Amino acid sequence: MEELNGLTTSDGRQLAYRRTGQGPTLVCHGGGPGFSALYLGNLGGLDSHLELVLPDPRGTGGSDRPADPRAYRIEDYTADLEELRAHLGLERMSLLGHSHGGMVAIAYAARHPERVERLILASTLARWAPDQEAAMEAAVASHADEPWYADAKEALEAEQEGAFATDEELADLALREFPFYFKRYGGRERAYLETLRSETPNADTLRFFNQEIFETFDLRPELKKITAPTLVVTGADDFITGPASAADLEQGIADVELVVITDAGHFVFIEAPEAFQEAVLSFLGAPAAA
Repeated sequence: MEELNGLTTSDGRQLAYRRTGQGPTLVCHGGGPGFSALYLGNLGGLDSHLELVLPDPRGTGGSDRPADPRAYRIEDYTADLEELRAHLGLERMSLLGHSHGGMVAIAYAARHPERVERLILASTLARWAPDQEAAMEAAVASHADEPWYADAKEALEAEQEGAFATDEELADLALREFPFYFKRYGGRERAYLETLRSETPNADTLRFFNQEIFETFDLRPELKKITAPTLVVTGADDFITGPASAADLEQGIADVELVVITDAGHFVFIEAPEAFQEAVLSFLGAPAAA
């Protein structure tokens, strides 16, 4: 059963979230930035074992945009996450962050170590590692024979250059470039992307990230502040947050377990849901569904 909920933040915004599934609670922060929790779905079926709390990050889905168009810093997202934790009445929480949401989770766990029971960093990064740049180039080139390659590459470059003026233009670019986010872009992956066509992303936050955060951010100093047991999980063929990025996290966090899932890209919970479930449930010690 799924419930739609919301809270009013200290600055008067509505922050929407949904709850789905039954079992131990796992708060799940998605990425982009600029995308709602829609793309997370049920995280490969984790809602059969856990209660998932899936917030729409500020300015996406049912969550209001901040009045300040620059209020999309990592610390802004972590402030919302702390308000959500308090609203849920959780003294401590298990927290999953995917992609940009993983950056938020890193910053939150470093700032509020006493509030995080267990931490899952899925397909994320602490910085843009030099080895990740080479991995990205190789991954993109590996798809050169695909019929969608030229259009997806054009869209990827346009998004990186900020060639989108509206939310709708970003939505179009994202759907065109997303084939690169998979190891193999087949029927299941195409069907998944069809479910995202109703998404209207927030172009302001992605533009802000690309122009003012991406080139210089480095969360490695924060990693040593994380005290929660941490699972780092990534796809072996993730072209933006793959093993090179996971290595930074493994090296920087004291109590860490690394799982690299073969034959999977960035949306590992779509391409390898069984392996993703196994890694997460084993780490959390959650019982299998009856």
